[in-house]
Amino acid sequence: MATIAAGMDAPPKNRSTTAEARRGATAEEMAQKQREISVSEFFAKNRHLLGFDNPRKALMTAVKEAVDNALDACEEAHILPDIRVELLQRSETRFKVTVRDNGPGIVRHQIENIFGRLLYGSKFHRLKMSRGQQGIGISAAGMYGLMTTGQPVLIISKTSKKKPAVEVLLKMDTSKNRADVVSETEHPEDDGLFPEGHGTQVSIEMEGRYQGGRQSVDEYLDQTAIANPHARITFVNPSNETIEFKRGTNEHPPEAKEILPHPKGIELGTLIQMVERTERTQLGSFLQEEFSRVSPSVAKEICERAGVTNRTWIKQVGHKESEAIYKAIQDVRIMAPPTDCLVPIGTKALLSGLLKGVRAEFFTACTRPADVYRGNPFLIEVGLAYGGELPKDELIRVIRYANRVPLLYQQSACASFKAVLETSWRNYGLSQSRASLPEGPLVVMVHMASVWVPFTSESKEAIADYDEIRKEMKLGLQEVGRKLGIYMRRKQRMRHEGERRSIFERYIGEIAQSTESITGTAAQKVYDSLMRVAKRKTEEADAVLDDEGRRVKDEDPLGRDDSVVIMESRIAAPAAEAGGEGEAAPAKDAKATGSLFGDDQAQAPRSRRKRGSSN
Repeated sequence: MATIAAGMDAPPKNRSTTAEARRGATAEEMAQKQREISVSEFFAKNRHLLGFDNPRKALMTAVKEAVDNALDACEEAHILPDIRVELLQRSETRFKVTVRDNGPGIVRHQIENIFGRLLYGSKFHRLKMSRGQQGIGISAAGMYGLMTTGQPVLIISKTSKKKPAVEVLLKMDTSKNRADVVSETEHPEDDGLFPEGHGTQVSIEMEGRYQGGRQSVDEYLDQTAIANPHARITFVNPSNETIEFKRGTNEHPPEAKEILPHPKGIELGTLIQMVERTERTQLGSFLQEEFSRVSPSVAKEICERAGVTNRTWIKQVGHKESEAIYKAIQDVRIMAPPTDCLVPIGTKALLSGLLKGVRAEFFTACTRPADVYRGNPFLIEVGLAYGGELPKDELIRVIRYANRVPLLYQQSACASFKAVLETSWRNYGLSQSRASLPEGPLVVMVHMASVWVPFTSESKEAIADYDEIRKEMKLGLQEVGRKLGIYMRRKQRMRHEGERRSIFERYIGEIAQSTESITGTAAQKVYDSLMRVAKRKTEEADAVLDDEGRRVKDEDPLGRDDSVVIMESRIAAPAAEAGGEGEAAPAKDAKATGSLFGDDQAQAPRSRRKRGSSN
């Protein structure tokens, strides 16, 4: 107690010292600590947003970004793409990724901007279908390589036969979002890399992990070859094995045309900024020349509803007038934006890709009419493959594309997957539990083409769930589903009639013999007559189906519609379908074979050889 009392009687500490220790930072001190954050610094710390979550995914993402850029460059220059992808394994977790194309090349002064700056590119501000959109991908791959290995990015570019190849070694300065050039030299000896006299090669050393199967580099290239039959892709994997995806057609895809923004797709703030930045002097010319589908009569109607005229000077349009114009745009009927800015894969190419990659018996595809979301035109394509050697006791396979680019991750967050999930596949003869994918031998392929695909994140792995987009996807799925349902019902009736005929044939011989012994009529004559009756009563068993499951006299598997193909040779026998004798051999495991659909034999256009072996 004495000790406690002594403590209580002790003199208090210096109050000024305690108050100073507890005093927080002042506004001036806080202001001194604040600084601008570089976009490359942000993504360096949040690289998972760009698809570099783990070593395996990072390796696939780096290849994807380089190949997408190569395809875009070749198509814009009207060159049939010839792309080589090489993965060289330095150690257990370190790889050198090299991608070379035969595109137009990159001019020297743009190399460090394209490969060393985030959010830099030519595709963000234009309304035209392309694989790249944000100007992030390939420079982010180089940044990831620099962060994980410390090695710079090596770029070799050749723009003309008359000019030597230029070799540039650069590092990204993330604090300033720009590239520092380590070295740059002309290398005429590199001209041999580009036999056509032009092209680009990029090499990135990075931490990664290579593994085949689903969500791998192999699957990405496999699906890219399906959606881009005009491209030839050569892949050299870390095992020194060369896999070649041969060109399926020598025809260039149609060129997508750039369009102006649609007035229905802009927001008020965007309209105000456009008014402030335009070089037009009068409101009427501004509406007609800065937007698509605005004719003189439409511009006049918008101005009248907004309480202004066509001849109103732009400098007189303030916030109040802009808001009135924006509301008038929403009320005026304006034609949908043009669709020549879109380049769909096409029904024939979809069927060709599915036939190349799936050992199925029934194939169908459709291309929906173009629609609009937020003023951006888009269209949906759906392909379907059923039966054959596909596994019967597994959930169906969903393959997703956006602007011809495979989407391998975040399936459950994608509008394509949700549309498949919400489709009632029971109506088309498949078993489906509530809120789940159907079960059966089926592969569904969904492609969205748009001038601006609304991805859920910067990594471009899933399509955002807009009502207009999901509606079109469901309509496309229902269209191909109806054709599948017709085919399956007709096939079931044919099987039933075949079983009936087999019963007739089993007893006709005995009946003919008995009739001859009773009446004296020749047994063969009775047998032939009864067989004609049996065939007439069960003629469904001899039917040949057309593209929509209707009977036709000819045996052309294409029928009358190019949107469906039936492979008679792959249709399983009734005994096999029932699980009896003669059951077809099960399909190979995709993980074991490393092929897209678990069947190496289905990959007809692919050829394999060891590196260095003769062609």
